[in-house]
Amino acid sequence: MRLAGEDWRRFFDAFGREAWRFEAQPVYTMPREQENVARFLRGEAKPAEHNARWHERVHSYVQSGRTIGRVRIVRQPLTDYQRYQFAWGIPGNIAAGEDIRVLDVTSHDYGLPLSGGRDWWMFDRARIAHLNFGPDGTQINREAYEGDPAPYQEWQRIALEYAVPFEEFVKGLDV
Repeated sequence: MRLAGEDWRRFFDAFGREAWRFEAQPVYTMPREQENVARFLRGEAKPAEHNARWHERVHSYVQSGRTIGRVRIVRQPLTDYQRYQFAWGIPGNIAAGEDIRVLDVTSHDYGLPLSGGRDWWMFDRARIAHLNFGPDGTQINREAYEGDPAPYQEWQRIALEYAVPFEEFVKGLDV
């Protein structure tokens, strides 16, 4: 089942305890972000309202007793987009209450599904939503996965086992 617009919002917001993302694209080409990425690359200051709507959502999830997190997959060297995320995006997400970890797969893939242009969200360790991307990082669609969640649970376990907290990963990086 495809998930777009309000259907996606309802599917996402219906989680009871945990929302968790496997985030593996080196670049996300999202029209609403392009100007901010360009500002970052020009060395401009981050706008005060940057990502504010997402921060409000994360904060409300956490305040209601739910958790939200992700593991961000990277390969060295970081892409310009990843540097933008690390400098402008992730710190605010963490401040809002999101648990974000980083897994560097430059020299080892840990048996994780890293090809095929797919990220995914797992909700309450049972409901999965695939996020499908083109080679340039443009999201093609989102779809509910109706199969067995066990492989996703195992991939989450592996990712969390080998990932490090964002703050630890960025120590000494020039982002």
